[in-house]
Amino acid sequence: MPINFQQTYAQIKTIGAKSAERRKQKEDARKQARDLFQAYSAELDALRAKVDSAKQVDSNLRCAVPVDENLASAYGTVDPAIQATLIAADGSQINPDRHASIQFGLINVGSITMKSNSGATPEVSTDTELIYGDDLFPNGIPLSEGLVALKRDLAERSVLDELSKNLKGEVVTFTDGPIELWGAKGEDLKSFEKYLQKYVGVLSRLQSRGIITTGYVDKPSADLVVRLLEIMLADHEQIQKLRAFHPFRNVSDRWLFGEKENPLLKPGERSAVFKIQSSSEKNYTGALALHFFYLNVGVEGKPYPVRVEVPRWVVDDKNKLNLLHAVLVQQCQMLGSRPYPYLLHRAHETAVVKQEEKRQIEQMLWNELSKNNEERDVGSNKQSAKNLQGRTRR
Repeated sequence: MPINFQQTYAQIKTIGAKSAERRKQKEDARKQARDLFQAYSAELDALRAKVDSAKQVDSNLRCAVPVDENLASAYGTVDPAIQATLIAADGSQINPDRHASIQFGLINVGSITMKSNSGATPEVSTDTELIYGDDLFPNGIPLSEGLVALKRDLAERSVLDELSKNLKGEVVTFTDGPIELWGAKGEDLKSFEKYLQKYVGVLSRLQSRGIITTGYVDKPSADLVVRLLEIMLADHEQIQKLRAFHPFRNVSDRWLFGEKENPLLKPGERSAVFKIQSSSEKNYTGALALHFFYLNVGVEGKPYPVRVEVPRWVVDDKNKLNLLHAVLVQQCQMLGSRPYPYLLHRAHETAVVKQEEKRQIEQMLWNELSKNNEERDVGSNKQSAKNLQGRTRR
């Protein structure tokens, strides 16, 4: 029996017994956070100064920084008439598996291009990169899942760069997830720097052509704005130990902007724009500096805030910012009660690699290696045991 349900049930009962206590703590923290949000809404200079002080103590500080709009600002769409070319890209991957008989990786990026309000059929394309041989050992070490994900993120943004070349008029491009590339650890750091340089180069090319680009974060878990409120609340001693200071641990940005009974954002409204303060800001400078806003893509009575990340060149051009806002609202409305950008959904459907397709690639590689008399390995006994018909235990 894989799970001791008797032990689990006892633990669940203990969890249930503390529900009232947790609920009270959460309600108190939420009320205080909401009150602070309103109280400091117009105190932009004070907020920025407090963040600067906190950065001196913790250079890895991650939080929101107000730009030029009050915290409690809310903006509806300005012009629903959208005239732009929309491009969405999403990627999937196959990670190298040391238990498999053939070692390989794969990046598959699906993209959709559509001319808004034109009636034209969207153009669908895929770009596939097979990773084999020496490419599986960058810097002499096995390619990690993290580096495969980095390659995928770079490939997604590169596809947007390529497809947007020579297009006339406004172009809006988006991917799923943050724009910011997450760092790597240990030996992966050398490879991360290489991918980061290429990635920043792609962003620079998009900026030079005035292309709107964004990262759409569905159901965000970050507390960037809430963390800003915690920093503002902290006294001098607490600032010195900021990593341990979390009075609003039970409060999320998603709740703050989308509280069901009294959301800060009405359906279709965006929040103020914030700059992202993080240890990686040195990688995205000038027009590439990363910003974000929250957008309620839900309906009346069912708020659903999402985080939209954008570089500064989009923030600085209000026409581009307003166009992006309108595009995302329209795209999310196309999927009805489960709002999500329609083109991103289509791009994901195009990009996903099915298990049968993975087996076909393995077989094609096997056949080609056999034809050329190249040595082939065998799958591990562990994987063989897992594949036994009806086996359920590890």
